[in-house]
Amino acid sequence: MNDPILEVRNLIKQYPNVRAVDGLSLAVPEGICFGLLGPNGAGKTTTIEIMEGILEATSGEVRYRAAPLDQRFREEAGILFQKTALQDFLTVRQSITLFRGLYARGMSVDEVIGLCALEKLEGRDNRKLSGGQLQRLLLAIALVNDPSVLFLDEPTTGLDPQARRNFWELIQSIKARRKTIILTTHYMEEAELLCDEIAIVDRGRIIAQGPPRRLLQEHFAEVMLELPRHDFPASARNLPLRIIDMAERIEITTDDLDTTLRTLIDARVPLSNLRIRPANLEDLFLELTGKELRT
Repeated sequence: MNDPILEVRNLIKQYPNVRAVDGLSLAVPEGICFGLLGPNGAGKTTTIEIMEGILEATSGEVRYRAAPLDQRFREEAGILFQKTALQDFLTVRQSITLFRGLYARGMSVDEVIGLCALEKLEGRDNRKLSGGQLQRLLLAIALVNDPSVLFLDEPTTGLDPQARRNFWELIQSIKARRKTIILTTHYMEEAELLCDEIAIVDRGRIIAQGPPRRLLQEHFAEVMLELPRHDFPASARNLPLRIIDMAERIEITTDDLDTTLRTLIDARVPLSNLRIRPANLEDLFLELTGKELRT
């Protein structure tokens, strides 16, 4: 594993009535996509904002290349915020040029436009962009200084599925340039596709960390069975199965599908609406915390 480019040490953020971050520590190796996952209120956004140098910690520290956050970090970091307001009446090219002028070094405007597939939009007023087009512009702005570490805070929230997938392709092309990416997201498919390592946060602490596939193998058997709640009789809850209660469905995890199906059939559980799938990160979070990721 590469040396850490970012380290968080014993981070605490205390507000008058709540401890948002509670002794959190992590290390991010250089050149990977690192995901922070958790429900709203888990402390991940607070942690990200402290890592970005935007929010001050109550105690603990964040280190960039083994040093406290300083001018070098600000010059070498790029941030795509959840919400960003741009100057009105500027075109896409003018907006990128404006932010490029804030840095002594970085990519050329043409290079950033090409990297984010904005060639056909560079003359358009930034107020007339679609959601996906605007996110590509904001990503371009985050890349103007050719950052070593790029923060993406829920970058595809609100995008339609096609725009989201197009954005994922852009992130993968940035990963190929050996950039370090810190990603927060509520989309588990996004995290599984993009992240080399994830940390799951709950109540201000990391409760699991590692490569997504390894975490799933550690916590789950091969497959998940899903049944609508109305198809699962109360008597079936006493069956020798690993059952997880969801809001509208029942889930069963198993490494012996044939035996599990036979058990359900013998108990006369209706299987016409049965769905069988592999476990995913949302299952993992529910297993660890009892809460759905999108809470």
